[in-house]
This record gives sequence, C-alpha cells and structure tokens, in this order.
Amino acid sequence: MSRLLRDLERTLQRIGRSEAYPHRNDGAEFHNREARLPQQPHGYYREYVHPNTAGGAGPRRVVVGRNGKVYYSPDHYNTFVRVR
Repeated sequence: MSRLLRDLERTLQRIGRSEAYPHRNDGAEFHNREARLPQQPHGYYREYVHPNTAGGAGPRRVVVGRNGKVYYSPDHYNTFVRVR
C-alpha cells in the first residue's frame, strides 16, 4: 500500500489544494452508477484524474467522499482500492 500512496501523493496534494488537472472530469461528481463504492446520496463523491505516472494503461481516478474517504481506481472504475 505504501507504494500506491507514494504514487498518489502528488494527486492527493493537488486535490487538497483545490487545484484542477486539465481534464473535463477532474473535480466532477462521481455518480457510482455501478455501485462499486458504498451507496451515498447524489453529490457525495467527487472524481479526480490521476496522471499515468507509473506506466499503467488506461485512465486512473481518485474518488473522494464527503467523509474524507479516498478510493483509487487503476482501471477506470472497474475496481477500487480504499487508500484513506
């Protein structure tokens, strides 16, 4: 897990500073349509782009809940790992 946190560090810091990444979905509401995260009311989750810094394939996302829980999806919402 510590390797993952190191990889996500810049993105998490950027989110904490409310800085935008140049992508139309960065900071947008995450709807959780596939219910892969705990069900919550609309507007509860926000999604952020995590640049492909580790050489993986496909779009990667960080999803943050209003309660401060942070989830990482290495495969564009197919799977999630809770990181905080």
